[in-house]
Amino acid sequence: MPPVTETRLRVRYAETDNMGVVYYANYYVWMEVGRVDLCKACGFNYRDMEIEDGVFLAVAESECRYRFPARFDDEVIVKTWIDRATPRMVTFAYEMRLAEDDRVLATGLTRHVFVSRAMRPTRLPEKYFALFGIVRGADAAR
Repeated sequence: MPPVTETRLRVRYAETDNMGVVYYANYYVWMEVGRVDLCKACGFNYRDMEIEDGVFLAVAESECRYRFPARFDDEVIVKTWIDRATPRMVTFAYEMRLAEDDRVLATGLTRHVFVSRAMRPTRLPEKYFALFGIVRGADAAR
C-alpha cells in the first residue's frame, strides 16, 4: 500500500487575497506540492516518469471543499494519499490542516489519466504498479 505523506508549508503573503485569507486557487498548488512529495515517498520522481517513460498525469477532475481560512504566515500541513489507482488512472486525496491547532482548512481530490507525450490515454508501465498500490491483473481491464 502506498504511504500517506505530510508536507509542511508556510503561507506566503502573495498567496493571500484582499480579505487577508489564502486565495482559493492556491490550495490546488499545495495539492500539487503534496502529490510530488507523495510520488517521492512511493519511490520515484514524477519528473523521471515523464522523461524516462513518457507517461504524464493529466488532470481529468478536481475538487476542493473549503472549511476554514488560512492566513499569512500560518503553517499548513498537506496530507496526501492515493485514494484509488488503476493502470489507466489515479485519484489522489488531500487534507489541509493548520499545524497550530490541527483544524481542517480544506479537503480535496484530483483524478488523473495516464497519458503519453502525444497526450493520448496510455497504461501505466507495470514497474509502477506496486508503487501506486495496483495489484497486477486485478484492474487489468480498466
